[in-house]
Amino acid sequence: MIRIPRSRFLRLFVLGFVSLICAVTFTACGGGTTAGSGGTVLKVATEPAFPPFESQAANGTLEGFDIDLFKAIGEASGFTVEFQSLPFDGIIPALQAGTVDGAISSITITKERAQTVSFSRPYFKAGLAIAVQSANTDIQDLASLKGKKIAVQIGTTGASKAKEVGATEVRTFDSAPLALQELTNGNVDAVINDAPVTLYAIKSGNIPGIKVAGKLLTEEFYGIALPKDSPNLKKVNDGLTTILGNGKYEEIYQKWFGTKPPALPETAL
Repeated sequence: MIRIPRSRFLRLFVLGFVSLICAVTFTACGGGTTAGSGGTVLKVATEPAFPPFESQAANGTLEGFDIDLFKAIGEASGFTVEFQSLPFDGIIPALQAGTVDGAISSITITKERAQTVSFSRPYFKAGLAIAVQSANTDIQDLASLKGKKIAVQIGTTGASKAKEVGATEVRTFDSAPLALQELTNGNVDAVINDAPVTLYAIKSGNIPGIKVAGKLLTEEFYGIALPKDSPNLKKVNDGLTTILGNGKYEEIYQKWFGTKPPALPETAL
């Protein structure tokens, strides 16, 4: 039997106990998830049902403009992105609860949303558009939607706008493609939705027999949303500013939209 002097035993016990406490403390209070290489990992929510911004590929991976953009921002600022799929109307509650570190899901920057979350600088210029069936010539603007049936995606600015037009019925859906499919099926007269998504659906042929009526209803900007006063906001903004200046943003924009991007302001509010 090996005997250890009491004084040495106490030293070993104390050192082991301190090491255990340090390990537990680091795991519980390390200030964020860390990757194996030592870099920060941000858990980022998105709803993959909004092509070409975010969708699920046939192999199950996420793809789209927003997905490529956030990955590039992470590379520029030295963090890794871990995407989590959530319903659109559950994204801001998740940010408020702190269960995710950020969100990118074609989220329009609004004063109302900015009261509960922090937004990055704008990363995309968009706007609302009215979609109708190809043969429709009656609907050209918001005024012509009075007394009509409208489909929208729940929780979007399009859904908010639909409440203002005096429609006889506003049907809400979990995703923009479902709302547009309702129009194709002839169950509603129009869809109010983000213009880039509607135009992409028309171009891809995934939603046949529809068109955009009239001009854009609004000018809007998408932003990356984070919990209010998040310490990661500067990292995200710095990364976005970097790729806007070094050509990476334009490369991603060209990939998904086939044209040069418009100039973006530093703030949308």
